[in-house]
Amino acid sequence: MIPYGRQDITESDIAQVIEVLKSDFLTQGPAVPKFEDAVAKYCDAKFAVAVNSATSALHIACLALGLGPNDFLWTSPISFVASANCGLYCGARIDFVDIDPQTYNMSTDKLEQKLIKAKAEGCLPKIVVPVHLCGQACDMRRIHELSQQFGFRIIEDASHAIGGRYLDQPVGSCKFSDITVFSFHPVKIITTGEGGMSLTNNEELANKMRLLRSHGITRDPAKMTEASHGSWYYQQIELGFNYRMTDIQAALGLSQLGRIDQYVSVRNDLARRYDLLLEDMPVITPHQPSFSYSAFHLYPIRLNFDLIKNTHVEVFETLRSQGVGVNLHYIPIHTQPYYQGLGFAKEDYPEANNYYSSAISLPLYPGLSLVEQDEVVSVLGQALV
Repeated sequence: MIPYGRQDITESDIAQVIEVLKSDFLTQGPAVPKFEDAVAKYCDAKFAVAVNSATSALHIACLALGLGPNDFLWTSPISFVASANCGLYCGARIDFVDIDPQTYNMSTDKLEQKLIKAKAEGCLPKIVVPVHLCGQACDMRRIHELSQQFGFRIIEDASHAIGGRYLDQPVGSCKFSDITVFSFHPVKIITTGEGGMSLTNNEELANKMRLLRSHGITRDPAKMTEASHGSWYYQQIELGFNYRMTDIQAALGLSQLGRIDQYVSVRNDLARRYDLLLEDMPVITPHQPSFSYSAFHLYPIRLNFDLIKNTHVEVFETLRSQGVGVNLHYIPIHTQPYYQGLGFAKEDYPEANNYYSSAISLPLYPGLSLVEQDEVVSVLGQALV
């Protein structure tokens, strides 16, 4: 089976992890701060806070920005459920902005229209979470302009996009947002096994997220309510969580970070080759706006049913049965039973539904050989007739 994504683990990665395993610290040691500093430097951001998953990073980012009951968080319906669930964890209400039919990211035109309506109705969002789907950056400058006009905060869900660029700036620089979140799941651009990170240029937000990731506990006397009892003393000053990343994970991430530009370059080369191999097939290949350089976490195609006899399911299952491990990213969040129970209707976001009805993610990862890529295209061609 050719999977849709696969991690790349080298002997150097293994050696770095073994070094930590032989050290005094498996967690809460020096590796996590080193990894945080390296990612912040790579992304040209001031602060980074490593956690055990991107979901945790989204949660504490929302809390750091003060999201709570009766507030609104808006995000894209085409994303993993965590992009919306993070708001529910805070007691907030969720809404969605439909996607752009070319980029599959949040439509800035629809966002503006929805903001105008929400302002008139007195229900503007406190936070908007644009999702850089498949590694392709959203139009963050436009979203930032709207935030200045309508007064919301921005969390970039860049779980797919570390190593990508927007207006020739690294995704994660937070030039147009309050916080950016990355994922280090095994199929992402670089991996820590499981893990995530929040980046920001705001020291207060960084300190708040650090506090929340470790039970809300501080050892800083300046933050305590009374004098320290001794060098052992700590205080819980917030209700936090155990969202810490281990030094084992951080060592793997730090080693992988040294190859990130190579990984993204190979992903782009493979994507361009897919574009050429698929140009005469009845499929729509990913659109890349001129303002960005995609990290190409995923390569989604859309089927042109005017020229295809087989159904979406038939094409998908044919590929799977022939050893091509395609996937579909994502089922629209608003169609999930839990969100249906919150009052969302399946027809609420037509562009998201159109995307879902025709999208298939083809295999794309640095270790994908040209022979394997040719096999994917060959099987796809057979599935389309």
